[in-house]
Amino acid sequence: MEIEVHLRGKSCHASAPERGDNPIYKMGRLVAEVERLNTRLRDDAFLGKGTIAVTEIRSLSPSLCAVPGACSIHLDRRLTAGESKESAIAEVRALPGAEDAEIEILTYDVPSYTGLRYPMEKYYPTWVLAETDPLAQAAIATFRGLWDKEPVVDKWTFSTNGVASMGLMGVPTIGFGPGEEEVAHSVIERVPIRHLVEAAQWYAAFPLVYAATVKHGNG
Repeated sequence: MEIEVHLRGKSCHASAPERGDNPIYKMGRLVAEVERLNTRLRDDAFLGKGTIAVTEIRSLSPSLCAVPGACSIHLDRRLTAGESKESAIAEVRALPGAEDAEIEILTYDVPSYTGLRYPMEKYYPTWVLAETDPLAQAAIATFRGLWDKEPVVDKWTFSTNGVASMGLMGVPTIGFGPGEEEVAHSVIERVPIRHLVEAAQWYAAFPLVYAATVKHGNG
């Protein structure tokens, strides 16, 4: 989920900062509390620990020669099993220095290429699909049939579109694709050509394996 925290202050000329109330200083102390909060978030045996990180700081000031009147931070909050938007907001609100803060969950409202707008909260629920689910079993069987070895069945550290299909709508979902997780969203992100070829093979074979799995499972 994406959270913003806003603190108000009192603007004044920077030549006499004591006449104002600098919200950047107050926010600085709150940022340190957010860093400490990250060390004590809920942990899950499979998904791992939830995380929270400050990814942007902004201030509003009439000029660079004035103490700002407001300061905001953007929080990237990754939820693990057992956490919710309500619990995540409550944890931020309970931090020392957040007593007078405005805390909000952001809204996504960007039009598609057709102009369609579908506003929604930037809240992406955590989800886990059991390895015994027919969808997961078909994925494993597809991998095994193509390469005669066992796949690694695990979770991704980052978020995917599965937050919509399964997290929001409850549609069983798995993830399979080319690339290297450890370099995702970095300046050295890359996709080996071999991964592209093997992923295409898996995508072609999976529907037939899944259809057979479901048919067999239904007797």
